[in-house]
Amino acid sequence: MAYEFIETRQDGGVLVITLNDAKTRNALGSQMAEEIKEELDRFENDPEGRVLVLTGKDPAFCSGANVRSFANRIGENEKTKAAAKPAGPKPWALIDASYTPAALEGLGARAVVLRLHKLQKPSIAAVNGAAYGLGCGLALSCDIRIASESARFSEAFVRNGLIPADGSCWQLPRMIGLSNTLLLQYTGDPVTGEEAVKMGLASKVVAHGELMNETLQLAQKLAHGPTFSMALIKYLVMHSLNISLEESMTIAGPAQELARQTEDHKEGVTAFLEKRTPQFKGR
Repeated sequence: MAYEFIETRQDGGVLVITLNDAKTRNALGSQMAEEIKEELDRFENDPEGRVLVLTGKDPAFCSGANVRSFANRIGENEKTKAAAKPAGPKPWALIDASYTPAALEGLGARAVVLRLHKLQKPSIAAVNGAAYGLGCGLALSCDIRIASESARFSEAFVRNGLIPADGSCWQLPRMIGLSNTLLLQYTGDPVTGEEAVKMGLASKVVAHGELMNETLQLAQKLAHGPTFSMALIKYLVMHSLNISLEESMTIAGPAQELARQTEDHKEGVTAFLEKRTPQFKGR
């Protein structure tokens, strides 16, 4: 399918989505977000699609949200007097008073972060350049991040007087701890691919020219694996972040029974006994 702001190609079981909007350095606008969500829906329902790779057209991964829309929003708020004024009660009291479950409605472009997080197939971000603000959130929402030497990760929201509303307040502490999270989010300072690996923000840093080769090698390895079981693993890992060991093991029991019923489990055991490489099908 032809899109305006993303490019797609599928090599075997691996789908590569490339963000492509040169004039904004691949900023995530509403139309790009809709295109990504549409392609992810198609991919998740495609039995031949096994692994997602998300990257950007050089020189950027994703520069964040479209700042031009911020200016438009400010103008609208000034006209309608709808802008919240940071005066009176302290910030925590203001947010406690304004929070409702309906806040999940109208996520806009940020909905892509949640869609990636809930994708039931393995995903890898090949971070080829700047991953700033919401662009960093996109990378964080993939299961694995491979960074090139040109990659830069930045929680840039604070530079515009904003907060990370893209899920990174949930994601980052679990990856790199509280101190590193608040350092990145208070300053908005970028970190290199090498620094990201040291922090635990990325799994590996490679030469820029080798980024896609390295990423696709890993993606093909995963695509030849039992991806149904990988979906169960992702579910367990995500849910286990907020529950006890006993609760996690309680969920793992039924999940293991599901895995035992798959063709891939039968193939794995048969291949082991026959001393050959298993041919998994993801079901």
